[in-house]
Amino acid sequence: MHQYPQRPRPDEQPSYQEYPPQEQYQGHQDFPGYPGPPQQHQPYGEQPAPARTPEPKRSRRRIWISATVALALLLGGGFAAWKLDWFSGNGEDVSFGKNTPPPATGKADPSAPATAATPSGDPDVVLPTGPKSGFKQTTKLDDGTIIAKTRLAGAKSGFEGDVWVWAPKEYDDPKYAKSGFPVLIALPGGNGFPDNYWADRSLGLQKAISDGAKAGTSLPFVVIMPVLNPDAKYYYDGSDIPGQAKMGTWIAEDIPDFVKANFRTYKSRDGWAFMGSSSGAFVGMKTVLQYPDRFKAVIASGGEIVPDSPLWKGHQAEMDANNPEKLAQKLIDTKGPEVYINFQIGTKESGKERMTKFQQQYGKGPIKMTIRDIQNGEHNGWHYVRGMKEGSLEWVSKVLKGPKPEAG
Repeated sequence: MHQYPQRPRPDEQPSYQEYPPQEQYQGHQDFPGYPGPPQQHQPYGEQPAPARTPEPKRSRRRIWISATVALALLLGGGFAAWKLDWFSGNGEDVSFGKNTPPPATGKADPSAPATAATPSGDPDVVLPTGPKSGFKQTTKLDDGTIIAKTRLAGAKSGFEGDVWVWAPKEYDDPKYAKSGFPVLIALPGGNGFPDNYWADRSLGLQKAISDGAKAGTSLPFVVIMPVLNPDAKYYYDGSDIPGQAKMGTWIAEDIPDFVKANFRTYKSRDGWAFMGSSSGAFVGMKTVLQYPDRFKAVIASGGEIVPDSPLWKGHQAEMDANNPEKLAQKLIDTKGPEVYINFQIGTKESGKERMTKFQQQYGKGPIKMTIRDIQNGEHNGWHYVRGMKEGSLEWVSKVLKGPKPEAG
C-alpha cells in the first residue's frame, strides 16, 4: 500500500494534544495539522490501523535513501545507483532553453526584463521576458532531463516560496527554438509545504509526459510545481483568505508571471492548464473556474469540491468567491468561456459521489466535464499518474495547443 512521499516527518509535527478541536476542521481528508485521535490517524491510501501509542519513526528522507540503497544492492552492487546517474549534478546550476533566441530589444543581458518579439508565425508565442531565475538541479531523469528548484518572491502576493520546474527534451530541440510550449501547473495534496511531491521522480509524472510525447498521446508540457501553502499548520484552499498569505494570487498570478519570465510559452489560455491531487485538485479546478480567461483545463484527481479551510470563519463572502459550485454557476450564467474539467478517481477510494453530483449540476454550457475511473486506484499520486497515462494526458492534450517545429 502506498503513501504520499511528502508527508511531514514526525519530528516536524506537534503532539496530538497541541492540535485544535477536531470539529473545527470539517473533516478535510488532507489537512495535516489535525491527524485526529491516534485510532483515526492513517496515511494516504491505507486502511485505519488499530489504536496504539505513537512511536518515533525514521525520517521519510532516510527511508527513501534506504530504499535506493537496497535497490542498488539488488542491481548488483553498492554503486549501482550512482551508475544510474540519478544524483549526478544535484545542487548544480541549471539553465533551460539553451536554444531560445534573445528578445528583440538590443540588450545583451539575457536576464534583463524585456518585451519579447514574436519569434514565429504564431502571434500567441512569447519568448522569456526575464528576469531569469536561478535554478538548482534536484533530480536528473533517465532521459537526461532535469527537475530543478528556485526560490520565488511573489511580486503580487508578497509570498516567497519554492518552485520546482521541469522541461521536456523537446524544449531544447533546435527545431522548437522559436515555439511556445504548453504549461501544466502541478499541485500537491496534503499540506503542500515545504515540498511539492510531483517533483519526486518516483511518482513518474515527468516520465509519463515524455513517454506520451513520444507516442503522440501527450503534448510535451513544461511542468511547474509550486508549494501550495505557506506553512504546514493550516490549509489555505489556494485562496486569498483575509488576513492570511495571498495563496490565490501566488497560484493564479505570481506563478504564471514566473513561467513567462523563464520559459517560451503562450500568451493565451490555450497553453495553460492545471493538474492536482486531492486538495491540489480543488485549487486547480477552483482557479480554472475563477480565471477562465487565463487557464483552460484541469485534471483534478481525488479532489475536494468546496472550500473548507478553518481560516474562512467570519469571511463567508470571500469563501463564496472561491467556491467552485458558485464559480461554475456564474460561468454558466455568463455563457463562457469554455473550460474543461477532467476528474480522476480511484475505484478503491471514496468521493466519486461528490464528483458525479457536481458534474450533473454544473457540467453543461461552457463547462465540459468528464470523470475517469482508475481501476483498483487508491488515493495516491502513483495511481493518479497511471490514470493520466491511461487517458487523462491525452484528454488535456486535445484541448490545449502544442509546440510547432520550424519547417525543414
